Amino acid sequence: MVSAVVFDVGETLLDDSREWGAWADWIGVSRHTFSTVLGAVTAAGRDNAETFQYFRPGFDVARERQLREDAGLGERIEEDDLYPDVRSGLADLRDLGLWVGIAGNQTARAGELLRALTLPADYVATSGEWGVAKPKKEFFDRVVAAAQKPASEVVYVGDHRDNDVVAAKAAGLRTVLIRRGPWGHLWAGDPLVQRDADWVIDSLDQLPALLTS
Repeated sequence: MVSAVVFDVGETLLDDSREWGAWADWIGVSRHTFSTVLGAVTAAGRDNAETFQYFRPGFDVARERQLREDAGLGERIEEDDLYPDVRSGLADLRDLGLWVGIAGNQTARAGELLRALTLPADYVATSGEWGVAKPKKEFFDRVVAAAQKPASEVVYVGDHRDNDVVAAKAAGLRTVLIRRGPWGHLWAGDPLVQRDADWVIDSLDQLPALLTS
């Protein structure tokens, strides 16, 4: 039985292309070069933040993020950043009577921006607001507490093998990997994903039929 569905944010609900491009512009490298190095870091299974170290050793992401904000070039999350199936996919799940949540590894500011979009969700939170991030079990404990459902009835949907599928499964949730963005495509056929993902999908619009079959 599934009673709640909770979504990761980056490359699950949001296309991160504009934000990564903004970071490339900020540090003064071509978007193509930045993207290629990010891909190499991703393929190695390392944290995205390590990408910056290849261009600026000792790069402090939090400090630079604040400098971007101060320069009027800070985080933006707008309607155009949403994948086309987000509103319909989440709305269809709510129509089925499922509790719908959004919780990902984002800043507190991103939480504010996501709530401003008034998505069809019952709950929105970020790691920056909680003070704990994926893949820590405490993050998923917070997810389950927010849903107020047994962990076995909560489905977590994301694009990342380690942070989303493997970590959520270890915390007792059911899991979905969405095959989009660099991580989703890279790891869709990975043995760990095959082991721990209950479903692999290409669109959020597939979820209602899968979760009610």
